[in-house]
Amino acid sequence: MMSFPSKRKRPSGSGPENWRSIERRQWWLSSTGMFVSLILTLGIVSVVLPEIIPGLAPYSLDTSLAVRALVALILVFDLYVIFQQVQLSRVRKQIAEREELFRLITENAADMIAVVDGSGNRLYNSPSYQRLLGYSPEELRQTKGIEQIHPDDRQKVIEAANEAKRSGTGRGIEYRIRHKDGRWVQLESTASVVRNSSGEVEKLVIVNRDVTERKDLEKQLVLSQKLEAIGKLSGGIAHDFNNLLNVILGYSGELQKHIPPDDPYREAVDEIQNAGKRAATLTQQLLAFSRKQVFESQILDLTQIVSEAAKMLERLIGEDIELEIAPTPKIGSVKADRCQIERVILNLAVNAREAMPEGGKVSIELAEAELDETSPTVHACTAPGPYIMLSVKDTGCGMDAELQSHIFEPFFTTKGQGTGLGLATVYGVVKQSGGYISVDSAPGKGTTFKVYLPRVLDSVEKTQAIDPAAKILPAHWTVLLVEDERALRKLTRNMLLEMGHMVLEAEDASHAIEIAKQTDSPIDLLLTDVIMPGMSGWALAETLSPQHPEMRILYMSGYPDGVIEKRGNTRAGISILRKPFTQDELIQRIEDAAIGIPGNSTIGSAVNETSIR
Repeated sequence: MMSFPSKRKRPSGSGPENWRSIERRQWWLSSTGMFVSLILTLGIVSVVLPEIIPGLAPYSLDTSLAVRALVALILVFDLYVIFQQVQLSRVRKQIAEREELFRLITENAADMIAVVDGSGNRLYNSPSYQRLLGYSPEELRQTKGIEQIHPDDRQKVIEAANEAKRSGTGRGIEYRIRHKDGRWVQLESTASVVRNSSGEVEKLVIVNRDVTERKDLEKQLVLSQKLEAIGKLSGGIAHDFNNLLNVILGYSGELQKHIPPDDPYREAVDEIQNAGKRAATLTQQLLAFSRKQVFESQILDLTQIVSEAAKMLERLIGEDIELEIAPTPKIGSVKADRCQIERVILNLAVNAREAMPEGGKVSIELAEAELDETSPTVHACTAPGPYIMLSVKDTGCGMDAELQSHIFEPFFTTKGQGTGLGLATVYGVVKQSGGYISVDSAPGKGTTFKVYLPRVLDSVEKTQAIDPAAKILPAHWTVLLVEDERALRKLTRNMLLEMGHMVLEAEDASHAIEIAKQTDSPIDLLLTDVIMPGMSGWALAETLSPQHPEMRILYMSGYPDGVIEKRGNTRAGISILRKPFTQDELIQRIEDAAIGIPGNSTIGSAVNETSIR
């Protein structure tokens, strides 16, 4: 930061000492001119006066000598006048050069430089004040600097100024000052003192720097780090919770099969099942926020997705809210999970609805955007490049800066109801898709969310439907079940046995390898957890595939570490069974694995999720 320390060695040709030297030189030149003029006058009087007064003739000088003396004096005076003018010209040139240098510094300095007297009255403000704050020099002269400072920061500024006067050195402070348009600008300021000849503080030189953008970036970075930490915690909890939910949902489902509807205990079992499903939906939201979901990424046309979601959104937001979808020119594609992107749109729409209890308008817009280092939406966590921008704007109550700093935190809500995971889910989905989300809002002015997803050049993928008649319904398979959670392993084994399969059970990968070596019959299906102590499920599949080339592979996961991509030489592709799962979902996934359909299952629907403002 620029500053003006109270004590420093000034360069040659600058500073008060040099100006006083120039001033003394001017006085010396003027005094010498006056002295020469006085001598010349006396010489003239000594020649002329005896001619006028006869009584002074005895005291008169030799006329010839006097004339020569006068001529000599005149020549000396002329030479002195020339010398004096040369010196004055040099002084004026130095003054002009210093004024031009000062003007260049003050007019081009990015920082705001001010000089005030001991009472705080403005003596000088650099032109950057008008550029950065909007006030003209006349407007600044009519007010004291303290008047534009935020009321909460005024005492801090006064104390810093008094400290500078006492100690002679200023300390850096930060405070808010009002822009001419009414908004508050964050400044970083340093004050230095200027003393008079008696050593008393006469003026303060203040250097201010606009750090509003830097502060915004710091807040975004802190928020990102905080959300990342919360996300890791949420993801870990969700993983363990999924295993427990799988057991709860599985055994409650078994009870439902054996307890008739008219049994007095059936209602209790149904409530257990429903509570488990709601908990599973909540867990999926936690996984979305922590960016630990399994994504089925594909090339998507957002224009088509928004168009297809329009009718659903109209029913979702209500008749008292107008839905406007702006006409979209031809835009590029994105690579993301279709279900998750639909969830983002629905959650943002619900969030807008909650901000307009008395009705209003929701506007959805799509456009291409090219972000670089100079783009206002880009910060340290965003990669510059081509993006597709999805904007959801409402005319609701809006949010202040404090509320905006918490909206993406899980379980944060101002409505007193709901889970508070709607926007947290949006944040997690967008981040896991390699994108960025920003919010622009102010109290009473509505809110605009802008989602930026990386643009890709590939064409939209078309999904080919599978003919149900072509499906292979596996029966009496030999299934190698690998799951480190004992209760879940027991439940899954019972489901497989009920389906008519033979089950080989292992608690970890090393145990599974030993069982596979000792088994003479071929293994038809490897049903394994992804994350286990020691060897992972994927490494286990790579180890067993060469010995059992016909073996299908079905992964189970409640906490995948990112998107699991296809590797190696597996004939049946990759299929993922999302925990918690039901027996019907297990049957469906085994059928898919039999014909090589990759995918995952999800409990709950995005429509049932409530987005929280």
